[in-house]
Amino acid sequence: MPHTPPPTLGHGLRPVRESDAEALLAAYRSAPDMARQGTVTTLEQARAQVGWLLAEDRRAIAIVDTGAGPGADGTEGADGADGPLVGLVALSIDPENRNGWFFYWLHAAHRGRGLAVRSAVSVADRALTPQAEGGWGLERLELGHRANNPASGAVARGAGFVQEGLERGKFLLGGQRVDVLAYGRLRSDPAPHLAGLPWLP
Repeated sequence: MPHTPPPTLGHGLRPVRESDAEALLAAYRSAPDMARQGTVTTLEQARAQVGWLLAEDRRAIAIVDTGAGPGADGTEGADGADGPLVGLVALSIDPENRNGWFFYWLHAAHRGRGLAVRSAVSVADRALTPQAEGGWGLERLELGHRANNPASGAVARGAGFVQEGLERGKFLLGGQRVDVLAYGRLRSDPAPHLAGLPWLP
């Protein structure tokens, strides 16, 4: 039986709020690679991005520093669900086909501790759970990541996604064509063994 590490302490999940704009801006400023997630360089743009995430056809879940343990900089975080957003897992939903396009990111200071994969496990599980059982009722999730970003692939596989294909030369980055790996997860696929992050009240 695979070893399942305990959930990461000091973090949990809750829906994104309008008040998350400043923390979202800080995350976008934390690393150059965040520019791939969109253009967010001002508080006004951060508020617009939060508004986009809160659209009716999306589910946007904040990864929150709950203050139960030290943050990456050694300081204590805020308490509970009111703690700062340090990452995101979200879906754009196609209700007609019961599909969702799945995406995620983390503030650079919070990477490398398993937060992204554990958050992805929790959100994917809820997305694929029937509505009658408290889930979102989707039947298929999809995502893609650049072939030169193996960390994102590790998150996808850890959250139960299966690689389904390769889109050759999809993106033009720095004058070079970059392939994208395509993944999917069906409701009928085996659940991942990894423990997800907890949902905050």
